[in-house]
Amino acid sequence: MTDVWAAVPVKSFTGAKSRTSSILTPAQREVLAATMLEDVLAALAGARRLAGILVNTIDPTAAGLAERYGARVVTEGALDGHTGAVNGMARVLIAEGRGALLTLPGDIPRVTSAEIDAIVGSALAAPSFTIVPAHDELGSNAVLCAPPASVKLRFGDDSYFPHLMAARAAGVEPTVVRLPGIGLDIDHPADLRAFVNAKPRRPTRTLALLERFGF
Repeated sequence: MTDVWAAVPVKSFTGAKSRTSSILTPAQREVLAATMLEDVLAALAGARRLAGILVNTIDPTAAGLAERYGARVVTEGALDGHTGAVNGMARVLIAEGRGALLTLPGDIPRVTSAEIDAIVGSALAAPSFTIVPAHDELGSNAVLCAPPASVKLRFGDDSYFPHLMAARAAGVEPTVVRLPGIGLDIDHPADLRAFVNAKPRRPTRTLALLERFGF
């Protein structure tokens, strides 16, 4: 599939990752969110099958990181939560006549460029819907819609199976791809420990940061 645009929604880093507040300070959580985003952007920038990268944010640090990795910064729906930001990027891509949207969050620092290319390579001709579940099969850690609004998206803690149903309701049989890097998002203290202990061990900015934090 060609003309696939990555779409990354990024909330303000202030107050980020509040569910890890029992083990990380507010300053540590902000740095963690920015570092994870940089790992994700580096993987996207290294992928060969993407036409481009969008980052939807009003956070100046996130915008600066996005521009450093060649991403376009947009703000359509940026204040409307994760789902609103993704839908905002879909509207941008539709208005530009783009072929597909691949959305993924900024908190999957084990993602690799090869995994990004694997998703794009697994996508069927439009209309199609490709999804990578979280490791617990609750969240939707990557979703490719071709065209960008082929399936109504609604993200949350338990969105994977609802997204499968939404695709089928739209007349599209979903393609499910399981990828370990994308599957491990970081929201809870247990996720931090799983990330640090994940094998094979991959040197990432996030891993180095957590080791400095004493993990």
